[in-house]
Amino acid sequence: MVGPNPLMAQSQVDSGTKLIYRNASFNSYGFLNAREEFLAEHPDLAQKVLDAYERARAWIVEHPDDAVQLLASEAKLAPEVARVVLKERTEVEVSPVPGPDQRAVLERILPTLVRESQVRSEQEAKTALDSLFAPEFAEKAGAS
Repeated sequence: MVGPNPLMAQSQVDSGTKLIYRNASFNSYGFLNAREEFLAEHPDLAQKVLDAYERARAWIVEHPDDAVQLLASEAKLAPEVARVVLKERTEVEVSPVPGPDQRAVLERILPTLVRESQVRSEQEAKTALDSLFAPEFAEKAGAS
């Protein structure tokens, strides 16, 4: 079975479905997005969002069992499913600062984005990547 969490985790817990292949290097990451104009006009608000994300990430690292219970309760999942999602599949210990790993993923998918007309050209998208990341917000959140 191929499926996103928590659907795959639910199937594993309920039906004994086996995850036969997992390659973390295929991770496409999740990104918080903001327009450059917004970041220029409201850096304080952007920083508050990143600060909140970092506090939550740090709390999950420090309280993994409580995090499992919270996820189970709020997402209406069985605790066993929430445990698989958080403890086996979610890498909260990974740095939240965007950088070379995230850029490499985006560079790998650029040909697909061009084929699907999501971007005009691979070269334009590569040029946009040069200004895409604003790691200073995450770096500051991690330091606070």
